[in-house]
Amino acid sequence: MIYFNPLFLYVIITLNLRHSKTIALKIFHSINDFKSTKKTILTLGTFDGVHLGHRKILEKLTQNIENEKYESLVLTFFPHPRMVLKGQSEVKLLNTIEEKIELLEKIGIQNLVIHPFDEKFSELTAEEFVKKVLVNQFHIQKIIIGHDHRFGRNRTANIDDLINFGKQYHFEVEQISVQEINEVSISSTKIRTALTDGNMALANEFLGYDYVLSGIITKGKQLGRTIGFPTANLRIQENFKLIPQNGVYIVKSSINQKTVFGMMNIGFNPTVAGENLSIEVHYFNFDADLYDQEIKVSLLEYLRTEQKFGSVDLLKEQLAKDRISALNYINGL
Repeated sequence: MIYFNPLFLYVIITLNLRHSKTIALKIFHSINDFKSTKKTILTLGTFDGVHLGHRKILEKLTQNIENEKYESLVLTFFPHPRMVLKGQSEVKLLNTIEEKIELLEKIGIQNLVIHPFDEKFSELTAEEFVKKVLVNQFHIQKIIIGHDHRFGRNRTANIDDLINFGKQYHFEVEQISVQEINEVSISSTKIRTALTDGNMALANEFLGYDYVLSGIITKGKQLGRTIGFPTANLRIQENFKLIPQNGVYIVKSSINQKTVFGMMNIGFNPTVAGENLSIEVHYFNFDADLYDQEIKVSLLEYLRTEQKFGSVDLLKEQLAKDRISALNYINGL
């Protein structure tokens, strides 16, 4: 079992409050699973990161619902279309599906359809997509979409085609402005660059929340406990999740409704001849068995790069310095 008995006594406890919105997000894992008697106001896209730029667009859905006459709906796809159509298995995403669901629910979206994207779906013509999916299945009242959106087989249809389909099938098309589309694109690029550079402050600023790594705690080599820094080893199941730059981070987790701070190392543990990438979290003033539990780790700040030290004693000295730096940062929050 994992037990934590650090020298520094430091823990900050907060209530794990639920978001004030009372709308429960309904999740459908196929377009055909969606059932509703109301008309929908929808948008579609990958919305990876559900960052501040995305939120400006997504909140348009909630603003367009009039006296519960309509329902808001987000259509997204998994796997990512680039993974299927271009064979880009190395595509790295900012969110797991579960993380994306949680973020969309906080915004107040009512319905999320996560449709399995495959070659067959990509062969739908533009009119087939509009008639079969938007009109017949989603009972569309309005779609909010970017001016540069292309759809249908080989992505041959554009916003002008969609507007004409709207006139034909009696739904409204609201274009997202060029400025808003650029904001989304710039934000996504900056977030990915910041994470690969270890710039957590910038990444979190554009996200509008602290970047999260979610996974299961597994048993490691337990070397940390021998030098006074026991760690929880985080195994991330989704191989598409973007892992930030190797190094040491200040982090926090909500465990048993308590906010517990700590520091995390991403890397190969070169001082002890590690061979595989590992993600290890040392929580401050924490004593509990975490094996096989699912934990979410929020990354607050980047402390330093991973280093190879001449001895385990030198590593231990540096970890003590890291802990002091982390506690000073946390005290300033």
